[in-house]
Amino acid sequence: MRSRILATILMVAALGLVAAGGTAYLVGRQSVLVGIDQRLNEQVAAARLLALGATGDAAQFDTTREALERIVAQVVPDRHSSSLGILEGRPAFVPGVAAAFSVPTDPAFVDRVLGEVSDGSVRIGTATTDLGDLRYIAAPVAIDAERGVFVIAVDVRAELADFGSAMAAYNAVAAGVVVIIGLIGWVVAGRLLAPIRRLRLAAEDITATDRGVRIPVVGRDDVSALTATVNDMLDRLDAALTSQRRLLDDVRHELKTPITIVRGHLELLNAEDPAEVMSTRMIAIDELDRMSGLIDEIEVLAESRMLVTRRNAVHAGELTAEVFAKSRGIAGHQWKVTNTATSTVSVDRPKIVQAWLQLVDNAVKYSPAGSTIIIGSGDFEGAVEFWVQDSGPGIPPGAELTIFDRHARGETQGASGSGLGLSIVRSIVTAHAGRVAVASTAAGTRIGFVVPAVPAHVREAVSA
Repeated sequence: MRSRILATILMVAALGLVAAGGTAYLVGRQSVLVGIDQRLNEQVAAARLLALGATGDAAQFDTTREALERIVAQVVPDRHSSSLGILEGRPAFVPGVAAAFSVPTDPAFVDRVLGEVSDGSVRIGTATTDLGDLRYIAAPVAIDAERGVFVIAVDVRAELADFGSAMAAYNAVAAGVVVIIGLIGWVVAGRLLAPIRRLRLAAEDITATDRGVRIPVVGRDDVSALTATVNDMLDRLDAALTSQRRLLDDVRHELKTPITIVRGHLELLNAEDPAEVMSTRMIAIDELDRMSGLIDEIEVLAESRMLVTRRNAVHAGELTAEVFAKSRGIAGHQWKVTNTATSTVSVDRPKIVQAWLQLVDNAVKYSPAGSTIIIGSGDFEGAVEFWVQDSGPGIPPGAELTIFDRHARGETQGASGSGLGLSIVRSIVTAHAGRVAVASTAAGTRIGFVVPAVPAHVREAVSA
């Protein structure tokens, strides 16, 4: 990719420089040619001034020969030019000073010039000779019966040579510029693509056991935004793999004991003793039922960790009434509602009810038979608390936070269960941007969770 980017940059730069150089060459060449014609016309004007004087109405010489000779002698050619005087169709005069070259005196060139000025007009043209292309101007000179022609020629190739040197310098500079652009482009492209290269290396380094590699985000461009997005994706993958690992740990941890129990009884089973067979059968069925319940709880815990909720606005009072109605069906305890919230919450109703019933189930396990379990909800500023209070012996000091960890069980009364219930509650509450709350004394424990309430103006808009 770096090479392709650099090749594109260099191609565009080269095309731009070629276009600029070509345009400059054409414009400059045309300017040189126009300048040649202007110089030729100026020298003819000087010759006319020399022959006719400043007024231009009387010849300064008596004969054509004399005038042509003086013109050739005094109109000195500049660089890359020369002159020739033709008298009666024959080359007669050449400059008395050293000239860059000699105007051709061959019959072909002379006849051409004489033919062009035969009507008495000044003519300008280009002739291809052994010397190269010559740009010339021919002016007739006639004072007496003799006919003369004054010719000035410029070597076009020599005139363009200086401009060609300038273009050669431009080409050298342009080539240097392309090289510099290539070096800078290589460095810049490398820096721009560095995050993508780090992304590739990070992807190669990530393994199932080392998922903590992240790419540094530098800058605020599109590549940096891509880097941040990929880091977020890696975080989600890490969380998913961690959740999967915890799920496997849960399965291994919770199923190991019942499998061991069933295997041990089957290995020691006396198949000839009907009573022992029946006893082992009941134990196996009981353990299988417990494994089925564990699998259901682990599935719920895995789903709650996925943080996928389908929320709707629900009145807290309706939730309180629903949970109380379902709890009253659990025999062996007295049920009571002491407070009902009046706010509205945006929650996934089945999941919140499930979390609340987990608290109810936990209270049933730790409350003496026939005791009263209280259910309630309360309004706070911007939040609602849903809680359950039992009449059990309370939570040991220092264990208020650890009871929500996986496989954590209260140590009082030889608590039974998988230890996943409160972990499920915390996962569901966290998915709703809430928090759990615990208050415990020797007279009982109050466990609840707090979730944000729907603001009043939002409730009014929804109602409307």
